[in-house]
Amino acid sequence: MKKSRFLFGAVLVACTLLSAAARPTQQRDVLDYVDPLIGSGGHGHVTVSACVPFGLVQLGPSSVFQDWDWCSGYHRSDSTVIGFPHTHLSGTGCGDLHDVTVMPVVGQVKYARGNANDPQSGMWSYADRSREVAQPGYYRTHLMRYNIGVELTATARTGLHRYTFPASTESAIVFNLVDGGSWDNVETGLMRVLDDHTIEGVRWSTGWAHHHPIYFHAEFSKPFTRAHLLADGREVQADWVTARRVHGRFDFNTSQGEQIMVKVGISAVSVQGAAMNLAAEQQGWDFDGVRERARQAWRGQLDKIQVQSQDVHVLRTFYTALFHTMIAPSVYCDVDGAYQGSDYAIHPDPGFVNYTTYSLWDTYRAAHPLMTIIHPERVPDIINTMLRIYQEQGKLPIWHLMGRETNCMVGSPGIPVVADALLKDFPGIDQNLAIEAMEKSMLLDERGLKWHRTMGYIPCDYQRSENVAYELEYELADWALAQAAHKAGRSDLYERHMALSRQYRNLFDPATGFMRAKDSKGNFLEPLNPYVQRKGGDEYCEGNAWQYAWLVPHDLDGLVACHGSKERLIARLDTLFTLSTDVGDEAVPDMSGFIGQYVHGNEPSHHILYFYTMLGQPWKTADRVRQVLTTLYDDTTEGLCGNEDVGQMSAWYILSALGFYQVEPAGGRYYFGSPLLDKATVRVAGGTLTINARNNSAKNRYIQRITLNGKAYKKPYIDHADIAAGGTLEYTMGSRPTKWW
Repeated sequence: MKKSRFLFGAVLVACTLLSAAARPTQQRDVLDYVDPLIGSGGHGHVTVSACVPFGLVQLGPSSVFQDWDWCSGYHRSDSTVIGFPHTHLSGTGCGDLHDVTVMPVVGQVKYARGNANDPQSGMWSYADRSREVAQPGYYRTHLMRYNIGVELTATARTGLHRYTFPASTESAIVFNLVDGGSWDNVETGLMRVLDDHTIEGVRWSTGWAHHHPIYFHAEFSKPFTRAHLLADGREVQADWVTARRVHGRFDFNTSQGEQIMVKVGISAVSVQGAAMNLAAEQQGWDFDGVRERARQAWRGQLDKIQVQSQDVHVLRTFYTALFHTMIAPSVYCDVDGAYQGSDYAIHPDPGFVNYTTYSLWDTYRAAHPLMTIIHPERVPDIINTMLRIYQEQGKLPIWHLMGRETNCMVGSPGIPVVADALLKDFPGIDQNLAIEAMEKSMLLDERGLKWHRTMGYIPCDYQRSENVAYELEYELADWALAQAAHKAGRSDLYERHMALSRQYRNLFDPATGFMRAKDSKGNFLEPLNPYVQRKGGDEYCEGNAWQYAWLVPHDLDGLVACHGSKERLIARLDTLFTLSTDVGDEAVPDMSGFIGQYVHGNEPSHHILYFYTMLGQPWKTADRVRQVLTTLYDDTTEGLCGNEDVGQMSAWYILSALGFYQVEPAGGRYYFGSPLLDKATVRVAGGTLTINARNNSAKNRYIQRITLNGKAYKKPYIDHADIAAGGTLEYTMGSRPTKWW
């Protein structure tokens, strides 16, 4: 009897274990699936910093700069550390920011960035990667040169450092207002000692963002024994210093294992604002408490999508991608709401949270549409910030950073984001002001807009560089504006901008099937090699003729007409994925993640896979979407096939893994592809949207049937309104290619 009981118990345990192994559930805390190191190698350019969702502070290491792949300050191939700045960019192609760098040291050092070939050339140290920990809201490493343990955590506007020192009479903490990003140039710095544990100052710099300040107020948990203020390398005998190159060294006597903390508030308004932010967001010296609150903030945001998958690697990739979509836009105001505007003036609380870091050419495609689903509470503030930027600088933001317009990238990418919010009926947005901002932005004469309006294209002899890319991006912005105008009853604007949105036909060459540059006399620029970028000025932006042949996401029917028939366009689309990947010696590194001449590592390709669904062959979208999801993303340090681009690469993954993607630049029609996840529960404005994918597998990647709330869904896309309302969306998956609508 005992034996039979034992056997029954063993079988029961075995069955339970097998069931648990097969059950596609989230077994652990969602934070356990996030690895900030994913994408820190290759061309991912992600920041590896302690931060909270959408916080101004990203507190993490910066390295001795090597080349383009070090833009964020961190690259997995390099363990050098020059210090720990409070601001970083994540996934861009620009090495800006890295403001207010703090570095703990032991002994005398040279106050310079140094170079990686000479350990004594600066303050830098190798970090022990075997002791490195990166988690949401927390970073830890060990500086081998000084034998100092480093721990970092953050709030929205403050950073908290905890350094574990060896026994020494020469321990110190250095504040460095000089070395910022890889091409960030300090204009002037100021540092002031207030007492034996408090300092303040400001760093003015110009890089990508022109002439912007970061003020700081810092407090030490232990009084320093002496302060050394340096102006351009020379120590000054005063309690304040201002110069182009400012450093401050603060000395301590430390025992073995002694911990010293530093908390730093930052502001773009004033040192008083920085002190106010610090007082509001950090009281006392509870490092573990601040870290836990950061974790709770991340958990609250990441739990907005709860997913199930048989594959833990999918869970790690998914939740890290979701994490990366929430680093920016970043809060850009003090706790009292004050902010520095694009007009350089200090503005009081405008009644909404002001933001910065608008990488709009990238993020209008997927990151902002994702935000409208899972962060509806933030969308009005995001849009109202953009409208305030328009009022301050005379146009909607292009690529806006730290209150400054960089004018980086082509087109007018703020327009689709504003139009999308209007078309999705977000409250708290002045519709008339929004339409005015879009219209005035398109009436400017800068950046080729005059020729776009008056000639029907941008002549290559008038604007040599990126003329085709500018024109096509302006046209999809025109279309988005037209839709918002139509909704508002502005038929005049609707007709005008719909006509402008179809001008790509002026650039279409029926002999080659490409969008091509034309001169002012209407002649195509010769010769054309669709694989390479033309030397001396290219008509495309970070791409070639093959990628830009498809940049008409707003008018696929018109593109069909250009090619003569749907069948001919599909055949050409099929060809795209089978071509040689050779793009010549002049190609920019942004072109990566190739499948033929489809380039997933850069944004102009991101919508193309979903054209198959729109053209009536959704199984081909399923094939290619699954290929990208499973081969061009993974959970390693090289898990991104291109720049993260402030959340866009990751947002594409999130939406596509859920089974849909907004192809048109605004309006909320999310076309179906192939869901990677078995189940997802998404917190939306109307409650919860539960997404089930029945019989889902690598083989069963084709949608056979869709139901919404139990009723057959007979469209190739799902409307934003249906997503936002909540309910149950169910895919029935199978191995047979089919068209379900």
